[in-house]
Parts: sequence; structure tokens; C-alpha cells
Amino acid sequence: MSRLDETQLGKLPPFSRLSLVEIGEILDLSSRKTWGEGDTIFAQGNPADSFYLLLDGSIRVLRLTPGGEQIVPLHIPAGQLFGIAPAMGLEVYPADAMAAVDCVTLSWPRRHWSDFVTRYDGFGSETWRSIGARMIELHDRIEELSTRAVEQRVAAVVLRLVRQYGRNVEAGIEITLPITRATIAEMTGTTLHTVSRLLSGWEKDGIVASKRKHITVTDAHRLVMIAEAG
Repeated sequence: MSRLDETQLGKLPPFSRLSLVEIGEILDLSSRKTWGEGDTIFAQGNPADSFYLLLDGSIRVLRLTPGGEQIVPLHIPAGQLFGIAPAMGLEVYPADAMAAVDCVTLSWPRRHWSDFVTRYDGFGSETWRSIGARMIELHDRIEELSTRAVEQRVAAVVLRLVRQYGRNVEAGIEITLPITRATIAEMTGTTLHTVSRLLSGWEKDGIVASKRKHITVTDAHRLVMIAEAG
């Protein structure tokens, strides 16, 4: 597998403030790997012996509650670090990381984390910025679960996926990430039946169009109105 060019990483948050020489030094210590859709990159509770950068694809973060219920706190898009347990002082991974689609990652052994943060100006600060953004997203999710009705929560999740993975098509805005109704149910703390009922109703009303693992928002304004109702 050919080595990445330093310029390919220069625009990504962890490297945006580094020189090409510094990026090259970090690349020389990395391992590159391709994952198939559905592959588990690491599992909740396993030793956090590596940290990762997602070059291409999308990562689904899954967490098992003490009651045995599986939830999906968030999705991580390409260009971001993940599995950064060392940044939070954790010895084990707090959740599963699964490839939502075919993915390409770079990884480094855990021992390099403190050295990268110390030696490379911007690596640490940009990482904390990414962590902060995820914490805000998780806070928003908690607020949605505790204060919003089910229809609002589902609409908010679909809009969030539009912001992260949307592309303009003739019919509206297509979510390029393959997403099932079961996954939306896990993300919103509701049932598959409820999500299916809502999406079917929205299809009849011309708000969304859906087929297997794909959703296109055909009337974004009305979906925003549903998410913000009340």
C-alpha cells in the first residue's frame, strides 16, 4: 500500500497547524488499514492500546448500557481522530467503534499520544477542539432525549445526519451514509416500529423519501419545523 502524501493530511484538524515535515514524522509512525462495512475496529472495555484517524468512511460509535441495551451516541465522519482514550485518561475504550461503511484508518500505538501532544503544536489543541464538539453533540443528544417528543427527536437526528453526510441531489438532500431505521431507533431511544411509522408518514407528506439504508430529505424546512416544534 503506497504511503500517503503529507499534503493529503494538512487540511485535517489534527494536522492543520503542522508543517509537512512534522506531518511526515507522524505518518512514518502510523499503520494504515482498510475495514469493511460492519467491521468492529475496537470494542467497549478492550485495552485502549491504539488511537486512530479516519481517512475515509464513517464510524458508528456504539455503547452497551448496564441493562444490556445498545445505543448509538454519535457517528464520526472522515478526517477526525477517534479511539482517543489516552486524551481522556482512560485505559480501556468506553464504546465500540464500528465501520458504518467501508473505511480506511491510520493508527498509532498508545505510547505515541503524549509525545505527539508535547512535540507538535496544534495536535493537542485541535484534538481538544474535536472532543469539545463531540461533548456538545452528546449534550444535545441528552437534552433531546429528556425534553423532546419522539417525533422531534427523530427529525433532529435526520437533520444532524444531513449536516454531516448530506449532498444535494435533484430530489433534495440525500444522506450519503447508509442508515437503517433500526439505527435511527437506537440513536433516538425509541422503537423500530415508531421510526418506521414516522418515516412512512413523512414520505406520504412529501418530507422525506427513503429506500433501503438511504434517506433523502425532500422538504428540509418542514423537517426543521417538526424538530423545533414546541
